Amino acid sequence: MKKILGILITLIVLYILTTIIGDNFLSPYNQEQLLKRTALYGLLAIGVSFVIITGGIDLSIGSVVCLVGCGVPWLVTQHQWSPTMAVMMAFVIAVAIGLWHGFLITKVKLQPFVVTLCGLLMYRGATRGFAEDKTQGFGTGYSELRELATGKLQITEQFGIPMPFLLLIGVGVLAWILLNKTIWGRYLFALGNNEEAARLSGINTDRMVTLSYVISSVLAALGGLLFILDGNSAQPSDFGNFYELYAIAAAVLGGCSLRGGSGTVVGVIIGAAVMQVLKNMINLADWLKSHMEFLIVGGVLLVAVVADELVKRRVKK
Repeated sequence: MKKILGILITLIVLYILTTIIGDNFLSPYNQEQLLKRTALYGLLAIGVSFVIITGGIDLSIGSVVCLVGCGVPWLVTQHQWSPTMAVMMAFVIAVAIGLWHGFLITKVKLQPFVVTLCGLLMYRGATRGFAEDKTQGFGTGYSELRELATGKLQITEQFGIPMPFLLLIGVGVLAWILLNKTIWGRYLFALGNNEEAARLSGINTDRMVTLSYVISSVLAALGGLLFILDGNSAQPSDFGNFYELYAIAAAVLGGCSLRGGSGTVVGVIIGAAVMQVLKNMINLADWLKSHMEFLIVGGVLLVAVVADELVKRRVKK
């Protein structure tokens, strides 16, 4: 609880401030959208948190979102694949991407930053190539498939819990169990704290690093699928741009140290909520300009990293 207390207080304060600033913030529709956006970015953040816990980084998340978000409707509408086959192919590719990243990092000994930066460029370039830079979407069809992102569990006549948020809770529970109740979770934390010591203690560190990148890519693919099912329109040139920024920021705000070895799933989800409430505040406040969004998000991330570094130094002393 102590690990997430700070970010939880931050969320509560931001929520109260946004309620005061924005007249429509508490409207049922806005709250539904807030939950949905928190869920979509929260899935990406949970995925990248596994990589950060091992001391790595994944900059390719936004491009994987683009690849899946454009690739699935491209296969379904232009090549008459069944939605089931197209979705299965998307996740197969996501697993392959994770394995490829893991291979380059553990066997070829390349830096995670370089590997995933190259992935960021390559996967978006490939998407723009096969899609011919044309907007992709499902049109007016496939309404049942789109229910995965647009459906909701109705609580009252005006308010319902969006389906993506329910998926986030399910994924969050599975991630929490993996990190806190299995030997593999302990291996991941040990790897992030001291890779050499983990290796000498008998842990297959290469396998665990690869596992973290597979999880990150698979959850990025799930996020990309939900984003396209929700918005039903994806332009290969910008779909998913900077999504890795929001995911990494949410993970760091939620307690994942960029040095590795620490992080909580609950904290990451709260971090994703903080990012979305902050974004909502920017949109609702007349005195804040919407084009300053990245400035504010970048500033929040910088403050989080500085705070993490100061805490680390104090602990060492």
